[in-house]
Amino acid sequence: MAADFSQLAPILQGGLIVSCQAPVDSPMHEPSVIAAIAQASVNQGAVGVRIDTPAHVKAVRQRISAPIIGLWKQVIPGFEVYITPQFHHAAAIAAAGADIIAIDATPRRRPGEETLESLIEQIHSQLGKPVMADVDTLESAIAAAKAGADMVGTTLFGYTPKTNHLTPPGFELLTQLVHTLDAFIICEGGIASPAMARHALQLGADAVVVGTAITGIDLQVKAYCAELRSANH
Repeated sequence: MAADFSQLAPILQGGLIVSCQAPVDSPMHEPSVIAAIAQASVNQGAVGVRIDTPAHVKAVRQRISAPIIGLWKQVIPGFEVYITPQFHHAAAIAAAGADIIAIDATPRRRPGEETLESLIEQIHSQLGKPVMADVDTLESAIAAAKAGADMVGTTLFGYTPKTNHLTPPGFELLTQLVHTLDAFIICEGGIASPAMARHALQLGADAVVVGTAITGIDLQVKAYCAELRSANH
């Protein structure tokens, strides 16, 4: 079962991918709610969506035909890797209807016997799905591309020990990826306005993922309320 990204690349090229996710403790964290958000996004022109958990991917798949980048965040004690850390997580996401599997592609220690290379190879050969490598640095991106990742995203810039002193969006990292890799490059993380999304494309990104600024009601409201409280003191 070969993974074929050539059919999906033209659909995603130059477009907006909306990350439709919500904190686990949020009332928004309901499959039907996430599916409605995903459908609204596609209705308004999004070329694809990025969805967490098998239940949410399944619900979204029933509502849209646009490409789904699926992932499954798992907190495993003793390991920092949490975006689709193991093959069985990827298999569940694929079975739920995802077109592309997103994985943590940083060099951090992984649970089980799997390596980044073996995980990507298994997703390609056993699931027949392309892989989006979520990276934090140029070194991680080069390793992910060498391991066979079809797409490379700046998703984890600012969220790993090597980069947590930096603030997304990682436009500098994006520029490095564009100039270094022969892969489909996605800018994800910290895109807070349409103008920033456009800038990412101008820097050479093949597509842009936006989450919190569009779908993050919990975080957005929290930020507004914090700002208003500070003004009242």
